[in-house]
Amino acid sequence: MSTLTFRAATAADIPALITLVTSAYRGDASRAGWTTEADLLDGARIDAQGLQADLAKPRSTILLAEREGQLAACAHVADDNGTGYFGMFSVDPAQQGGGIGKQMMDAAEAHAAREWGVSVMQMTVIDVREELIAFYERRGYARTGIKKPFPYGDERFGIPKRDDLRFEILEKPLVVPA
Repeated sequence: MSTLTFRAATAADIPALITLVTSAYRGDASRAGWTTEADLLDGARIDAQGLQADLAKPRSTILLAEREGQLAACAHVADDNGTGYFGMFSVDPAQQGGGIGKQMMDAAEAHAAREWGVSVMQMTVIDVREELIAFYERRGYARTGIKKPFPYGDERFGIPKRDDLRFEILEKPLVVPA
């Protein structure tokens, strides 16, 4: 299998990003992989307006992983007041389990440390997603115990199928290049 290449997304990538992120998290197509949220949430996972806003923010990058010119994974990384933010992490469900996610995370963490000098990366995860949290823990993230309420009623985050959802913050120390 060919190697992954990484690059920053542009506005031209928005349609492909919507397809990838939706396929990884929503609907029946997402059930092909293990990152699905289809049992927890309906509705959109991301939209063009949100992606455009992330692309326009200073100290914010949507990083793409491509194999032979095809989008395989993505992640949004940003400097959030001196702390790295990692989100919108998506791997094509048909390619999950082959190490692409680990490579994408490594590239995103290196980008945040190199570009913005952040020494800690944080993410929010729905706290009932134990298998996903365990994956992040194996990658060096730790549960902080800090919980945030799920934004019920704000369909930008999806339409909940349960009433017990909330976010937990995970974090990982990063090595900042000298």
